[in-house]
Amino acid sequence: MAELSNTLTNVIPQILAQGLMTLRENAIMPRLVNTDLSAEARVKGNTIDVPIAAEITTRDVVPDQTATNVTITPDTVAVVLNQWKEAPFMLTDKDIGDAMSGIIPRQAEEAVKSLANTIDSFILATLYKATYWHAGTAGTTPFVGVAPTTTLAAFKSARTKLIKSLASGSNRHVVLDPDAEANALTMSPFIKADERGDQGAIIAGQIGRKLGFDWWLDQNIPTHTPTTVWSATPFVAVAVSATALATSITIDISSTNTGSVSIGDIFTIENNSAQQFVATARISTTVVATGGTVTLAFQPPLTVKASTTNAITFVATAVCNMLFQRDAMAFASRPLLATSQAGLGSVFQSAIDPVSGLALRLEVSRQNKMTTYSFDALYGGTAVRPQLSARLLG
Repeated sequence: MAELSNTLTNVIPQILAQGLMTLRENAIMPRLVNTDLSAEARVKGNTIDVPIAAEITTRDVVPDQTATNVTITPDTVAVVLNQWKEAPFMLTDKDIGDAMSGIIPRQAEEAVKSLANTIDSFILATLYKATYWHAGTAGTTPFVGVAPTTTLAAFKSARTKLIKSLASGSNRHVVLDPDAEANALTMSPFIKADERGDQGAIIAGQIGRKLGFDWWLDQNIPTHTPTTVWSATPFVAVAVSATALATSITIDISSTNTGSVSIGDIFTIENNSAQQFVATARISTTVVATGGTVTLAFQPPLTVKASTTNAITFVATAVCNMLFQRDAMAFASRPLLATSQAGLGSVFQSAIDPVSGLALRLEVSRQNKMTTYSFDALYGGTAVRPQLSARLLG
């Protein structure tokens, strides 16, 4: 046991440090959203209050009058650390020797990549399922057509929605899947130096910051498949006034219809053409009886009265490329306890990457005459201001 502990004492910091670098390279989204970073160790289920800047209202200045103090209480959002994931692997003696020489073993690298992809996918799924703004055409990869009239049309529409929602000019991002990014890279406004302003797209294959956004490639961009299988268009069954800030409506299903709704399904309501909506609760096919009615919950609230016979149109399966401002989502990551368990043959060590904000722990344990290594991470996140995000459909 003493020999094992001495060996691990030397190799664990090397593998952990190399793992953090790999994590930073592969986890894109934690760097782009509002991330709460702390070295305080936590356990699964703990809640973190992530600060969100409070809005401030300007007022008239009236000289020679008693000053009134303004109390500003920054908002916070509770983020539950409900995600605890691990990626175990084995190392040979040669792998351990490579780690001591500063080379991350392949198995360790693959483990960290798997963990990074899982975290990245979690953030993307959490954000897009709360996002109701959308632009583009489901099933059609963005940035095709005649530049810039058609190639940038969907981006322009999504960008306008965010700006009208008061997304600040800083920390705005576009995250694309490989197909959309490939199209964007070949657009003349991005590839031609005289139009782009530099040669970045030609030399490095990167778009960088353009049109007020930082552009990123992310191979974990999700595809949302709605479970709606309406054979006929459902419509509003009971009129609802917009003045009540309604976030649910009763929809009517025709006598030949069956269907269901998933969280994250996006749709529009006739007579609410300026607003788009996202379903916030699942409706099972077993609930929607043929020819019956069902309650559809959504966000944001109605902006115009929903009248009876207003058609409800759902968006088909689509890739969810994203535009968003940092404060659209809050994410928190915390290190797990990093103490050695005396007598149990396990050694732990944790570290935090200051760039991505991710906390990573490496555990080494000895069982059945084999040594198992495992990276694990504890994290959670929630969409805070979905009006600051938009889906760029593909």
